[in-house]
Amino acid sequence: MTQDLAASIGSAVLPAFEVEFPAPDISGWHAGNAGLEGFWSFDGPSPGPHVVVTGLIHGNEIGGAVALDRLLRAPPTLRRGRLTLGFANLAAYARFDPAQPTASRYLDEDMNRLWDAELLDGPRRSSELTRARAMRKLIDSADLLLDLHSMLWPSDPLILSGPTARGRALAGQIGSPSLVVADRGHLGGRRLIDYAPFWQEQGSRVAVLAEAGQHWQRGTVATMQEAVAGMLAASGLTAVAPAGAAPRFAEVTQTVTASSGAFAFTEAFRGGHVVPRAGTLIATDNAAEIRTPHDDCLLVMPSLRPSRGHTAVRLARFS
Repeated sequence: MTQDLAASIGSAVLPAFEVEFPAPDISGWHAGNAGLEGFWSFDGPSPGPHVVVTGLIHGNEIGGAVALDRLLRAPPTLRRGRLTLGFANLAAYARFDPAQPTASRYLDEDMNRLWDAELLDGPRRSSELTRARAMRKLIDSADLLLDLHSMLWPSDPLILSGPTARGRALAGQIGSPSLVVADRGHLGGRRLIDYAPFWQEQGSRVAVLAEAGQHWQRGTVATMQEAVAGMLAASGLTAVAPAGAAPRFAEVTQTVTASSGAFAFTEAFRGGHVVPRAGTLIATDNAAEIRTPHDDCLLVMPSLRPSRGHTAVRLARFS
């Protein structure tokens, strides 16, 4: 445990995070060619699935900008189908400042909590809702979707597959990251991968989310690139990618949401930590104790400074 992370438990001040690489200038990609600002489509020589890869749903997750920028500079040779690459929250990304790297996650609200038809069709207005509504038609055309993300706190990379069997299967075929976690999202709203067409039991459309590592570490970009290569190979858009590690599957058994500003972990857990014994105390939330519900409990993306009403950690069982 580093001194900064240890101090983060119960503190009102975030530790200092180093930004190891610059945010690229993506203004040259704003025009797009897919009828939507920041989105570019490429067609293969024969019919096939439409694969969409999105980055920058959160404006400070700049690894996604780097990965997509590199892909657009050297597009892969497609065997079939259509590939669309898109920068989602351009407005928030434009405000990214490496001196305050946590400040540009969004402008008005989290774009990854808005993917509910009633909300998208409703009267409420925000910068992120306007952008999500503009993206919706293109998202509706996707057969397969990979959403690139990174994490604030230290964690092993993973793929979130959602609850469907086809999501789990696709995530395992992608191969990197090799840890696949099935979950049902957040109480605070639907993520892009939770958008109803991707969750329909009888459907064929699939969306998964790659959490590639910490936001501003160089290795995170490499993991994103591996995930994209795996997605393109799994969909048949490109030749088979090099084999990665065998996938390891887990399913979320409990999502812990902070009910107060006093939520605190007992230690600065890293995502991917496995607690051997059921009943182990891992956090407190005012008078409430948070204990592991089963043996070999996987801690998925613990947020060491969760806000009230936000997900603090997901607890999962290996399958």
